[in-house]
Amino acid sequence: MSVEQKYLSDVDSILSHRYDNGADYWTTADHKFLKGAPYTTLESALYLLELGVPSDDEVLKNVAELIFSSWKEDGRFKTSPTGGIYPCHTALAANILCRMGYFDDDRLKKTFAYFLGTQQEDGGWKCDKYSFGRGEETEYSTPYTTLVALDLFRYSPNHNNDTRLDKAVDFLLEHWVIRKPISPCHYGIGSLFMQIEYPFRGYNLFYYVYVLAFYDRAKKDERFLEALKALELKTVNGKIPVERVVPKLAKLNFCKKDKTSDLATRRYQEILQNIVK
Repeated sequence: MSVEQKYLSDVDSILSHRYDNGADYWTTADHKFLKGAPYTTLESALYLLELGVPSDDEVLKNVAELIFSSWKEDGRFKTSPTGGIYPCHTALAANILCRMGYFDDDRLKKTFAYFLGTQQEDGGWKCDKYSFGRGEETEYSTPYTTLVALDLFRYSPNHNNDTRLDKAVDFLLEHWVIRKPISPCHYGIGSLFMQIEYPFRGYNLFYYVYVLAFYDRAKKDERFLEALKALELKTVNGKIPVERVVPKLAKLNFCKKDKTSDLATRRYQEILQNIVK
């Protein structure tokens, strides 16, 4: 895959921000990989991959090396030198590396094992950061963390033959029914969730359907089919419109707000291909 002519200016724009946070590759001098949104190390690498920059590009190879430098022996990634290590951050870091083709790396195999060893009773994964207190809703796992973890596990060869992952899929499908904000991070399914956000940066309808479409457990489930139908109703002549994008990305050609996106539409077509397999 290579970058189409119409997106070259997007690549240049993203690269122009690589020193914004004080060091190269969108990071800070002390290597915070999620500082300076939306132009963080992890997010910027994702944008470049989405635009078609090959994973063996020198910039992305160096980003991969930088991310791997934060890997811990237990499989987690420490995306900041200070503060806790949260499963959502580990999943985001590992996802980028899998997108670059490192899913067979022994370090990432330990990361997969880490997630299987920390799965919660309800099937999901939980970030223990209680910013909203400790109400009964915080007993649930974190939907967004679980979604990113399942996005990661789709790179594992047996993701459709593992009852543990089926349980994670069931947790997310049940949230479609619960809808209320749950987990310590209070992720819910409301009007904001239902807006199509692209590129994939958070918990929203498009990303939810995209990830679940990789799992046989979800494909014929009525809850998934309802979510898929809701996404389909938002399409414009079969194309995906961008309803929500962080303002600093809104002028980029591949994700202009209130316009259909060819690259987002490719992800939608991927959903349609997956559900008929």
